[in-house]
Amino acid sequence: MTEPSSPLPQPPLNQEEDMARRPIKSRSNRWIQSLSRSLAHSQITPNMISVASMVFAGLGALGLLLLPMGWNMLACIVGIQLRLLCNVIDGMVAIEGGKKTATGALYNEVPDRVADTILIVALGYAIGHDWLGWLGALAAALTAYIRVLGGSLNLPQSFRGPMAKQHRMAIMTIACLLAMLEWPMNHTLFSLLLASVLIAAGSLLTCLTRLNGIAKLLRQQSP
Repeated sequence: MTEPSSPLPQPPLNQEEDMARRPIKSRSNRWIQSLSRSLAHSQITPNMISVASMVFAGLGALGLLLLPMGWNMLACIVGIQLRLLCNVIDGMVAIEGGKKTATGALYNEVPDRVADTILIVALGYAIGHDWLGWLGALAAALTAYIRVLGGSLNLPQSFRGPMAKQHRMAIMTIACLLAMLEWPMNHTLFSLLLASVLIAAGSLLTCLTRLNGIAKLLRQQSP
């Protein structure tokens, strides 16, 4: 009888890493831990996984814009989920798997911003309101900028919503699922339009909540 596989080792994080790491419940998922453990023992690096997240996002966006109706929504959903999977396991392979690199922080942030932009902009073009897609992408990038700004001020990085990355991708996924039902019935894409509006407005609100949180912490530290 084989023994149950043990989870990836959890080396202690230094204070800077602990403050900068997004809390993700799926890190405790046994399947994801098993996949991360396999990748940690392969020639695949965390940086490769981070780059793959951009590739999957790009494929999902292209599928949304180019494939026939119905299939395009499915392709986008798959691209989003694979992108999110990469976002989880790259950090697990790097930290728990002991494969951190000197440039890991760059690969952890930049591909995320690119993937967000590709998908959110594609959503805007898919509904014929490209400006709305660009607005959502800009607002999403600002949420990350404000989070990192807090870290640069020696504060814990805030991953609060209401429209953090996981919320944006969840709304886009649900919208694509609804659109697969909506289009055959009404030949409309209201669910995608609503998702684009929610992502843009919610991201702007997230910028305000994070800025407000940073301001409160700075006031508390002020003598």
